[in-house]
Amino acid sequence: MSATPQEIVLAEPRGFCAGVDRAIEIVERALARFGAPIYVRHEIVHNTYVVNDLKSKGAIFIEDLDDVPPGATLVFSAHGVSKAVQDEARARGFQVFDATCPLVTKVHMEVAKLAREGYEFIMIGHKGHPEVEGTMGQLESGIHLVEDVADVAGVRPGQTDKLAVVTQTTLSVDDAAAIMAAVRERFPQIRQPKQQDICYATQNRQDAVKVMSPQVDVVIVVGSPTSSNSNRLAELARKLGVASYMVDRADELQAEWLAGKARIGLTAGASAPEVLVNEVIDRIKALGAVAVRRLEGAEETMKFPLPKGLKA
Repeated sequence: MSATPQEIVLAEPRGFCAGVDRAIEIVERALARFGAPIYVRHEIVHNTYVVNDLKSKGAIFIEDLDDVPPGATLVFSAHGVSKAVQDEARARGFQVFDATCPLVTKVHMEVAKLAREGYEFIMIGHKGHPEVEGTMGQLESGIHLVEDVADVAGVRPGQTDKLAVVTQTTLSVDDAAAIMAAVRERFPQIRQPKQQDICYATQNRQDAVKVMSPQVDVVIVVGSPTSSNSNRLAELARKLGVASYMVDRADELQAEWLAGKARIGLTAGASAPEVLVNEVIDRIKALGAVAVRRLEGAEETMKFPLPKGLKA
């Protein structure tokens, strides 16, 4: 076996999704139209490079609306916010642009619609993730979080006649399916989404890792530690029996990870820009790789419209 990497195998698709593209464009257009500073509640997307780039252009990232001055322009992050945060922003009179991914908004609207019909909910997701907090925060009560199969046994809904399930959009497709099966077994009458809540980009990137993993000796995922979908890609490769590492930037890549590995698989989470992928390619080439091969994969053409007031 070669002591140095010979080939880089690129997953397709990888990197930015339509929701991330839209969220970043909303902040950049708000800066161009209204000038700095623009306040953003929570990291617009979970990527250190993107956040630092927007900070350099005049975006100020906050968690608490107390940190936003009167009359300011405020952007909600791609992960979505609770009803309480929306109401507070409105009451304070901020000019608000909502960068919530439309696929997350779809889940919020489904929760609101079914709650009006008397439903309670089971939400499959990761406790503390801003998307989960935003979705659960659409209701004051009646939404129960499960993180794994074991949690399902502990759910105590007030009634089971009207019970629906929703999921965080960036979960592992396989893990979510296992939890969903446990939910269905315990609550056979539960209402499921017409289309799964896990977003097309999360699904496509996981499918691409499934295609790539058997063809490579190690998988490198470009993504920040806070990025749920990036973490799921690294986990998936490991479950498929391939060593996998996640890096925020190329300088985090360690030569020993690639020692004795001829084929290096490379992908990126939905919030990681291609410029970082290219930096990692250059770093692997510096360690000996001489070829780059792109795999076939799903072609993504999704584009989401910008909010009123920011369109060209």
